[in-house]
Parts: sequence; structure tokens; C-alpha cells
Amino acid sequence: MAQTAIIVPCRLASTRFPRKLLHNIMGRPLLQWVAERIAREAPEFPLWFAVDDDLLGAWVEGAGFRAIMTSAAHQSGTDRLAEANRKVQADIVINVQADEPLVTGAQIRALANLLTTGGAPMATLATPFRRAVDFANPNQVKVVLATSRPRALFFSRSPMPYARDRNGVVDDAWVQANPCFKHLGLYGYRADLLDKFAGLPLGRLEQIEKLEQLRVLENGFEIACAVTTDPTIGVDTPEDAVLFEKWLGA
Repeated sequence: MAQTAIIVPCRLASTRFPRKLLHNIMGRPLLQWVAERIAREAPEFPLWFAVDDDLLGAWVEGAGFRAIMTSAAHQSGTDRLAEANRKVQADIVINVQADEPLVTGAQIRALANLLTTGGAPMATLATPFRRAVDFANPNQVKVVLATSRPRALFFSRSPMPYARDRNGVVDDAWVQANPCFKHLGLYGYRADLLDKFAGLPLGRLEQIEKLEQLRVLENGFEIACAVTTDPTIGVDTPEDAVLFEKWLGA
């Protein structure tokens, strides 16, 4: 059976939220919430953290997890995973983002299943948008899905689909009634694609949108995508951290 491992790419710097992985939330850094959640939700998979800074590495190992030091020069989390997997040597790599503290075991296992049965070398997840304000937010990435099979057609920070008859002005009811999907920052890769990724030409759309998954599509590879309704809060900004703290206190 193919070995499946979880590798979490961890970068200390962050443009929108500096040092967010060490940001204190109710007495613990964000990264601790994520690490403990993964270990609890998917204990069957080996877990590694691919870090770019000694400070992160020291925290990971001090908390009892395994860290792999990777280059600080990587342009994307996928590049970082590729380097880390040269040590881990997994056949299938599940990439849980270090800022996804509500990831579920069902989501992780869905990615693994897509890669073992779906035929695509990469997999990811989407969830329906419920609010128009989120659909309009460029920090919440949109994905358009095929209807005939579980495949992602395109990713963008812009609202997709665009409501032409409404001049793009939509409300919550419209968003909920149409195929408006938020991309979740969870990926799975077959090792052969990870090995190729760093050598693929940097995509023009990838550079415009600043979305690394577009490099895969632009180079002709398919991305399998399943839909999940498990609740999620990706912590991309300080405001997201406040939302997560409120969720914890609910």
C-alpha cells in the first residue's frame, strides 16, 4: 500500500499577517492549535512540519512534533513540500496549511481517497460559500468545478461565476443558490508530481493571481476536487484570528 504522510509547510514571514503562525490565540500559538488538531483528527498518518526558520523548528520539536528545515527561498508551499518529501519519501503527500486550525480527519481522508482512486496527480477541497461578503473577498479564493467528474477547472481571487445579469451585484440568497465554491487550503499530491513541480515553468496566471495551484493547471495537469461542508476558518489575516478566537469561545 502506498505510504501517505501529512506535511505542513510553515513559513515564518507573512505579508498579510506577519509571524502569524506564532500569533497567540487564547494562550497558545496558532501553529499549536493546528498541530494538535491534525494529530487528533488523523492519527493514522505520519505528521511532519516543513519549516523555513530555526524559531519555527525549535517550537515544533519542543512541542513533540517532527520538523524538517527547508530553504527560506521557496516561492510556494508546494516547493517546500517537494524538498521535505525528499526526506520523508511518501508516495502520497497531504498538505495541510499551517493556518487551518479546523481541519478535519474526514477532509484529510477525502484527499487521500481522491489520489488513490481519482486518477489525478493532485487533489484539493472546496466548500460552498454562504455569504456574499465572503464571495467578494479576494482573500477567499474561488474555485469553479466540473459537473461530470470531481475536477477543478480554475481558481481565482475574483468572484466566479460572475453574475452578468446582476452586474456582479449578488446577495446571500444568490450565492447559496448558485455554484459558488470557496477553495480550501488543503492539498494532496502524488510524489511524482511533487518532484516535477519545482521544475515546471512558473505560470503567468499563477503570477497574476498569486495562486500556486494555477501552475499545475497551466502545465496541463488535472486537479481532483471534492466538496466538504465541514466548518472551516483559514487564518489569513488578524481579523480571521479574531473569528477563530470567537469560535473557540462559543
